[in-house]
Amino acid sequence: MAAPEPDPRPGPTSGPTSGPSSGPTSDSEPDTGPGTGPDTPPGTAPGPAPAARSGPGLGSGPGPRPGTDADSDTDADSDAPPGPEPLTVPSMSAGPDFGLRPWEMSDLPLVREAAQDPYIPLITTIPARYSDKAAEAFVRRQWDRAATGHGYPFAIVRSRDRRPVGAIGLWLRDLPQGRASIGYWMVASGRGQGVTRAALRTVTHWALHDLRVPRLQLFIEPWNTASAHIAEDVGYRREGLLRGWQQVGDERRDMAVYGLLNSDRPADGRAVAED
Repeated sequence: MAAPEPDPRPGPTSGPTSGPSSGPTSDSEPDTGPGTGPDTPPGTAPGPAPAARSGPGLGSGPGPRPGTDADSDTDADSDAPPGPEPLTVPSMSAGPDFGLRPWEMSDLPLVREAAQDPYIPLITTIPARYSDKAAEAFVRRQWDRAATGHGYPFAIVRSRDRRPVGAIGLWLRDLPQGRASIGYWMVASGRGQGVTRAALRTVTHWALHDLRVPRLQLFIEPWNTASAHIAEDVGYRREGLLRGWQQVGDERRDMAVYGLLNSDRPADGRAVAED
């Protein structure tokens, strides 16, 4: 699993990847990004928040930029740059067996299964104790992350039965500096089927070649060799160790950082994500 974005909720951070056997990798819920949607009673299941665009389009216009100071004078800030624009999360094929799509309120069974995992709630905002209300709030947070321009949260869905089995997110907090991060997690029923590799390859290719993000990065715990192998297969290169980088449960954990540049070419016989 790849470590997700910082927990948007007040209080201690919590944080995603392909499963306990693979560990966290980077920003994803891809549960990450600010913004918790308004609570509504179970059963209301509002649709995804409206969004205005499908990508930051680095080659065709400015990407999301930091918002202005909330305490500043309106007139004085009339020339200040706007905050991040809303994003539209697309649906994409991740090969013949899996697809990526926006989160839906019908994905509560996936949240329930993830909540039962011993690792996923430690690195994401998946509720450690499942309830319909907490699961609905989780789904709304994914909608809010797109609506507020902070990233693209995807549910990973198995094609044959349309069952969601995991999540992956592309997070744009550092896009003004020319970089974005990816995080992901997979429930037990989705592991061992090539889901994580297919999803990571798809989002990586889309970010580098369609959105033209200059640099992508993942953060993976050193023990998580399965997730590291997946990242390397897709073309990411280990660049170093960040000591005490992320809060995981009750302790600070080291994270290995993996990077992939838009300009990278295949290294050591491994394919950069172009296929």
